[in-house]
Amino acid sequence: MTPWTIVTSRAAVLPDADIDTDKILPARFMKGLDRRGLGARLFTDMRVIDPRFAIDPAARILVAGRNFGSGSSREHAVWALDDHGIRCVIAPSFGGIFSGNAATNGLLLGALAGDDYAALLDRLAAAPDEPVTVSLIDCTVTAGPLLLTFAIDRDLRQALLDGLDDIDRTLRHAAEIDAFESEYA
Repeated sequence: MTPWTIVTSRAAVLPDADIDTDKILPARFMKGLDRRGLGARLFTDMRVIDPRFAIDPAARILVAGRNFGSGSSREHAVWALDDHGIRCVIAPSFGGIFSGNAATNGLLLGALAGDDYAALLDRLAAAPDEPVTVSLIDCTVTAGPLLLTFAIDRDLRQALLDGLDDIDRTLRHAAEIDAFESEYA
């Protein structure tokens, strides 16, 4: 997994509430375990009815509405965001299973409180091409004069900073696991 530190990018903005995993990546595109190419299918059906969902490939940050990633458990939805180049999603809240899948795959989810989220949307409406910076080092989102903070679980934050997935995190304890197994073998 790529270590996470700081990303600066123009942000794509989709403030609609309840964008579920089927909207992120329709089920018909989940036919295998190959992550490559899924980014081209990101929001496929939504792009047909709303051009806002045609996300600029240069955007690395997505500012979304509340309950982003709700619905079915689809790790493929996270893979599609990653393959498209999205490194971080900022929203007021996220679907629970989606949050776990994001953490496992190195996609940073930054939940902003209501007033901070509204201020970010206002700023991006006024200056849509202004770069946004997300720092996992100090848990901040910066856009122009705005400096906002988000909370993240301490262990997850460290795993993302170190670029460790669940297996890597477990392997850090290999010596202890071996000692335990040999004691009870």
